[in-house]
Amino acid sequence: MDIGLISDFIGYIIGGAVVGLAIGLTGIGGGSLMTPLLILWGIPYNVAIGTDLLYAALTKTGGIVAHQRQGTIRWRLVLWLGAGSIPASIATAFVLKTVFDGSNDYAPLLTTSLGIMLILTALVLFYRKRIIDQSQGNTKGITHWVQQHARPVTFFTGIVLGVFVTLSSVGAGAFGTAALMILYPRLPAINVVGTDIAHAVPLTLIAGLAHLILLGNVDFMLLAALLIGSLPAVWVGTKLAVRMPNQFLQPILAAILFVLGVKFAFFSAGIH
Repeated sequence: MDIGLISDFIGYIIGGAVVGLAIGLTGIGGGSLMTPLLILWGIPYNVAIGTDLLYAALTKTGGIVAHQRQGTIRWRLVLWLGAGSIPASIATAFVLKTVFDGSNDYAPLLTTSLGIMLILTALVLFYRKRIIDQSQGNTKGITHWVQQHARPVTFFTGIVLGVFVTLSSVGAGAFGTAALMILYPRLPAINVVGTDIAHAVPLTLIAGLAHLILLGNVDFMLLAALLIGSLPAVWVGTKLAVRMPNQFLQPILAAILFVLGVKFAFFSAGIH
C-alpha cells in the first residue's frame, strides 16, 4: 500500500479519536465537530459531509438500543419528525443531483448551510438554559403559540432538519434537541435526548445513503478510519466526563463552533 495512503489513514484515525473524545467529554454531536475538521484537513466539502452523515448514523445506533431499553424514546414524536425530515432529505439530494452540474456548482450552498448550522448549534449551546427556562411556563408569545400547535410545528421542524442536515451534516443533535425542548417543555430531558437520537439515526442514514447513491459523496476508507479512531475514544471520553468541568468545556467548544460557522458561512471562498 502507498505510504501516503497509510499516513492519511493513520491521520484520519487520530482525527476520529480526537472528535470521539470530545463527544464523550461534552456530549456535543459529531457532525458539528467532525465535518469542519475534515474540511479544514483538506477533504472536499461534499465528501466530508456525505461521509460524516454515515459516520453519525453508525456511531449513534447504539444510542437507540440503550434508550429503547430504558423506555426513554417517544416514538410518536420520532414519527412526526421523520415524516417531515426523511422526504425532505431525499428531495434535497435529488435537487443537488438534478439542478446542479456537479459538486463544484453546489459547494457554495453546502458551505453556507454548514456555516449557518454551526452558528445555530453554538447559540443553542450558549443559551441552552435560557431556552429551557423560556419554554417552561410560558403562557404568551411565539413560544406559547408553537407549543399550542406542537404537532404541525414538529412536522415542519422535521422538514427543516431534513434539508439542512442533508446539506451540512449538522443539526440533528443540538438543533433537534432544542426544538423538542421548546415544543414539549414537560418532556423529561432524558426523553428529549432519546427521542432526538431515535430520529437522528434514520435521518443521517438516509441522508448519507442519498449522498452515496445519488451524489457519490462518501469515502469508505475515510469512514472506516474515523470509526476505528472514534468509537473507543467516545467510550474513554464518557468515562472521563465525570471528572471534567463540562460547564467549562462546552462554552469553549461552542465558541469554536461559532467562529467556524462564521468562517464557513461568510468566508468559505478562502478555505481549501
